Amino acid sequence: MGTRAGRAAEAANDAAAGVCDTGPGFSESITTEPIIPEDITADVAVIGGGVIGHGIAFEASRAGRSVVLIDDAPGSGASWAAAGMLAPVSELHYQEEQLLELMLESSRLWPGFAASLDTAAGLDAGTEAGADGTEPRAGTGYLTNPTLAVGADAADRRALADLREVQQACGLTVEPLTVREARSREPLLSPGISCAFDIPADHQVDPRLLLARLASVLGAEGGSFVRRRAAGLLWQDGQVAGVRLAGGGSVRAAETVVANGLGAAGLEDLPAGLALPLRPVYGDILRLRVPPRLLPLLTATVRGMVRGVPVYIVPRQDGTVVIGATQREDGPSDPHALSAGGVYQLLRDAQQLVPAVAELELLEATARARPGTPDNAPLLGRVAGPDGGDIPGLVIATGFFRHGVLLTPAAAAVCRQLMDGPPDPRWAGFRPDRFSRIPDTSGDSPKKEAA
Repeated sequence: MGTRAGRAAEAANDAAAGVCDTGPGFSESITTEPIIPEDITADVAVIGGGVIGHGIAFEASRAGRSVVLIDDAPGSGASWAAAGMLAPVSELHYQEEQLLELMLESSRLWPGFAASLDTAAGLDAGTEAGADGTEPRAGTGYLTNPTLAVGADAADRRALADLREVQQACGLTVEPLTVREARSREPLLSPGISCAFDIPADHQVDPRLLLARLASVLGAEGGSFVRRRAAGLLWQDGQVAGVRLAGGGSVRAAETVVANGLGAAGLEDLPAGLALPLRPVYGDILRLRVPPRLLPLLTATVRGMVRGVPVYIVPRQDGTVVIGATQREDGPSDPHALSAGGVYQLLRDAQQLVPAVAELELLEATARARPGTPDNAPLLGRVAGPDGGDIPGLVIATGFFRHGVLLTPAAAAVCRQLMDGPPDPRWAGFRPDRFSRIPDTSGDSPKKEAA
């Protein structure tokens, strides 16, 4: 590709060469050397090097705080596999309306978040055109193209129409299109689709480019990276005082943010009674190259329903597409193991919506586990102590499930606000102790923290 953004995307994908799970991926491309003195001191220690952890570290650094990000394999988990859809409308699920407000808030923050990364990198936002002539934010793959939702058969049409009623009841814009109108926008859509809807508020970003940009900007602004595993929390005088590193050494900090996804529940010395009920939800995702004769395969994300099963196709600036994603809780023998049936299903269903998918070149198949919670909402905020007040020095930010990339700006803003002062009451329902029984030493019996 001729653009810098396109070349960066190709480089990120080349680091994951091979039609198989790609292993560490982004973590291998970080040039910052590990920092392994006996002890490090900073204003903020962030455990976890995915998009959430990087976003929180970036926001804390922008606020003038010194930051250390701790991860032995940054960017190699769910963030590496993610498609990067910023889709608060499409991702609205029945009985998850409480999460919608947070998703909409984060969607509102995304343009400024992307622009601030460009500014911090010394670039003008939106100056490079993608393969289809659109104007992305340079270096992150942030695109504001609308999303198309399409159905394969009559039952899918009814399901999408029913979902539209729920979306409209929540004040969201979803406009019906005729099949002719949809195919005029995306000529390679199958003429056999049963319906189409325009979703103007659902956009996309490239998580691999985003991670690289966040790491680069954070390093340039003085942030430090510790390529070690966090073993547990450090305590002093009843408050969290930093992080104990596996193998020895520590990072002492006024604020510690736990943002390491499924690994959060395994940290030692978490607050007494705190339950972080995280479960791994595995997903298979494919990356394919579009032959030059078929470019652009699509100009916007297509989210489909095929015999009641969701599938999406996300075009990238570098002439590739992402097809995903399965959702399974089967406990594979290896956390990066792919499901043969899942890969088959993705290719079969994507071809039904866009027949030309059969002519693409399969570059990569990846599987990762996303951190789910009992109510599918994140664990975000401070934790109550035994005296009823919040424990100083500790913030939890995990359990983002399908929404980690979308919710990165909101998670970063929430964490910054908690460091600056009192919490925003809008997000009290996401407190990380809502599933916990915190021992009460004030004279009352133990209590269940309400959402």
